[in-house]
Amino acid sequence: MTSDPPPTDDSDVSTPDTATATPSTAPATADVLTDGGTADGTATTDSSPEQDADELVEELERRRSLRGPAAIAVLLIGVTFSAFQMWLAAHGFIFQLSLPLVGEVSLGSLQSLQVNSLHVTFALLLTFLLFPATQGDGALSRRLSRVVPALETRLGGTNPVTRGARGVRGGIRWLLLDPDRNRVTPIDVVLMIVAALTSLYMLTEFDEINSLRALGLDGGRTTTEVFGFLELPVQVISSLGIPLDEVSYAFVLGALGILLVLEATRRTLGAYLMGIVGMFIVYARYGFLIPRDAPLVGVLGQIQQTAWSDVIQNLWYNTANGVFGVPVRVSVQFIYIFILFGAFLEMSGAGRWFIDLAYSATGRRKGGPAKASILASGFMGTISGSSIANTVTTGAFTIPLMKRTGYRPEFAGGVEASASSGGQILPPVMGAAAFLIVEFIGVPFADVIVAATVPALVFFFGVWVMVHLEASRAGIGGVDASELVTLRSHLKRGWFYLLPIGLLLYYLIGARLTVARSAWFTLVAIAALIALVAAYNDRTRWPLLGTIAGLAAVEFVAYLVAGTTVVGALTGSGGTGMAPSAAAAAVVGELGWIVLAVSFFTLLARPHADAPLLDYDDQVDEATETATGALGRPQLADNRAVGYFSFVVRSMEAGARTATPVVIAVAAAGVIPGVISTTGLGPNLTTLILNVAGGSLVLLLVITAIASIILGMGMPTTVTYIILVSLLGSAIASFDIPLLAAHLFILYFGVIADITPPVAVAAYAASGVAKSDPFQTGIEAFSLSLNKVIVPFAFVLVPGIVLLRRIPGADPDADQVYRVIGFSDVLDLGYFVPEVLIPIVGVFLGVVALGATVIGFLYTDVSWFERALFALAALLLMAPGLLFNSVESLLGLVGMNVGFGTVVLDLALRAVGGVLFAALALANRRRSGSGAEPSEQTEPGASEA
Repeated sequence: MTSDPPPTDDSDVSTPDTATATPSTAPATADVLTDGGTADGTATTDSSPEQDADELVEELERRRSLRGPAAIAVLLIGVTFSAFQMWLAAHGFIFQLSLPLVGEVSLGSLQSLQVNSLHVTFALLLTFLLFPATQGDGALSRRLSRVVPALETRLGGTNPVTRGARGVRGGIRWLLLDPDRNRVTPIDVVLMIVAALTSLYMLTEFDEINSLRALGLDGGRTTTEVFGFLELPVQVISSLGIPLDEVSYAFVLGALGILLVLEATRRTLGAYLMGIVGMFIVYARYGFLIPRDAPLVGVLGQIQQTAWSDVIQNLWYNTANGVFGVPVRVSVQFIYIFILFGAFLEMSGAGRWFIDLAYSATGRRKGGPAKASILASGFMGTISGSSIANTVTTGAFTIPLMKRTGYRPEFAGGVEASASSGGQILPPVMGAAAFLIVEFIGVPFADVIVAATVPALVFFFGVWVMVHLEASRAGIGGVDASELVTLRSHLKRGWFYLLPIGLLLYYLIGARLTVARSAWFTLVAIAALIALVAAYNDRTRWPLLGTIAGLAAVEFVAYLVAGTTVVGALTGSGGTGMAPSAAAAAVVGELGWIVLAVSFFTLLARPHADAPLLDYDDQVDEATETATGALGRPQLADNRAVGYFSFVVRSMEAGARTATPVVIAVAAAGVIPGVISTTGLGPNLTTLILNVAGGSLVLLLVITAIASIILGMGMPTTVTYIILVSLLGSAIASFDIPLLAAHLFILYFGVIADITPPVAVAAYAASGVAKSDPFQTGIEAFSLSLNKVIVPFAFVLVPGIVLLRRIPGADPDADQVYRVIGFSDVLDLGYFVPEVLIPIVGVFLGVVALGATVIGFLYTDVSWFERALFALAALLLMAPGLLFNSVESLLGLVGMNVGFGTVVLDLALRAVGGVLFAALALANRRRSGSGAEPSEQTEPGASEA
């Protein structure tokens, strides 16, 4: 009776699930609304972009739209989930408070397994509330729906069999069916209770779990020993052949927990991923039955026979592998808090401001709307990381405007999908897989940011070039300057939205803090900043800022004299004073809380004053109106203190909603490396893969790229990354290449899958907005992202492109063989110029040649033969190593071991590519000017590219 929901994006680190944005410039908004209005802003009866975006997100993710008690339950669980994660980010696993006049109040501490279990349980509860088990539109549901009509036709409507079947149908519908996505079914409540029981057991019986982890689950108490009143049901179930009376309660809960994760995976991410994870679980138990002498697959049978109790123990009661393994640990420590960071920034109105900023910066240029789409998607990517959320949020406004200025619908949708997919590779907030890289290979997140920067810039530059060439070819201009707000005035109104991102970069790269601490400090800064902006106006300016400065000065004196806060000094907990620099540093650390407290009290004191600089996201305003209306106090909707409280609560709920599919994805995907590790399959699998690749690095990379795209079709990037690292990571690590570059390679191709037909989820989301053919939109998106296919090969073969350098004299088996380049490496011109500067310049030039190949235009139209030459030039400029490594591998297969001088040959081939590109570009320019009058659109357009 179940229906398989379509897979959604990983939501790796993403915006709130129903986030929308509206350009603040009236003319631009009018243009965007002309799918439901006119160019001059006159509205029609069609739906607005906000409504279209909401409906499209709901359709893609199949989330429920709940009201009443169910909506309140989602709110309470979501806010509690976020509060729990915020505490972990701020204080770790120890729950202890320091209260004035009371002292330390200890609430206990949790172990890693307990924390991970709570993390997944929160996600399970939200999944069963937000995602229906079935809407009755699946293949199985349609077939079963024919049973009762067939019985009525054959036996008649009054026949007892027909009436019985009708009753069974009604009962199943009541238990499972939610066709309108607006009610929580009884089966959802049952599953939520079971999920809560699994977590409660972890919290209350951890000593027993520890002993069972050492002795095995078979030695635990049975279900009837824990709950004596269940003896009769247990005996009934056991009489049916299910030995419930023989297995331990821990085993039952572990098995049910894994099944709950599989069901949650089916609801949120589709049956495809659930099936893959389920097959790995079955393999862990029965894989030994595969004949060891079978061709190719025989290696899969070379594992030991494992009992179900051992499988459950390894997959459920284990933090090294399984459901609560590394992926969930990364989600607890890094991913969730960054999702919350994005939710707070989005709810503050930053998303809408970033879209307006993109229009202000590029709207007047040739093909301005498409360039605004690229910039807006890049800006949103810094606070998002989800391809679908980014596509729908920005595309609701950019795509209609692109169509209106002359871009084809498929091209407009392709631009948005392509640029939005780049959000997962654009620092500082990348997709969830970027945080997994930190844990899997043990590098600081700052190194990941540095390494990912150049390839990300190359990608967005490449899309920019292609949309510019298309605009030049089709004569598409920009938006009239009178219809746009100037960049200067727009920055003046919302410059503060850039502060959190700058602060995050400082914490990660400058101060080198941990990822969790950086995100937590930035989160506090966002809350304080928005409170300050909400309280700030001409009347409150000086009292507000003066009070903040005064309190900071008093705190400074307290630290200087007593070495503690003012409250601590007054309660006698002070001691020796601090040095001025240390006291100043301590005050800066508390400044966010001081600003937050003073600003909130100002909001309470002047609840109806204006806030000229702040414009919350529409979701915050709607939540405020709904809550105050439900309380019977609609006049409170204009209260600024209530509005700020609503902003915080809505951000916490939105963060939890957005994180839910991500947590389920990493929990399910954690089963795969768990099975590979516990069965001992890893080494044999590595040997098999290396034999298939024939020892060729290029061939292994090609296999990895193809596997990434195939696995990633309809699957979250995070899951694709985890699976491929588990299967191929050891094989790739056997070659002398940087691990960070290899893992970024896998991440890039996992992202490409979002825009690769036939299952291109981001492109299909864009086609829904563009009202274009989904497959053709996917083709356009993939074509525009071709540089994302070549660049990963380039930076694996030439690590200087990702700013990595081999440590001189480092042992290949050492923990760190490559490092991020520093200032001393830049000064080493003999290294920096040939291995970093020239390859990076070559990559940027190569994407221009690739643009001419894809678009068929550079100064003038490009013939198919010239396109082939441009493609060759692009390959030589971007990744010449692909050619000579392939040739070297082929010669090695026939016994001819030829050692090329890698750096010299690389430079020589790039030079050939540069000369070829220059000759083609010059010939095109001359040809474009040979007519009577050069095209006004052509010449400047090509020059800018």
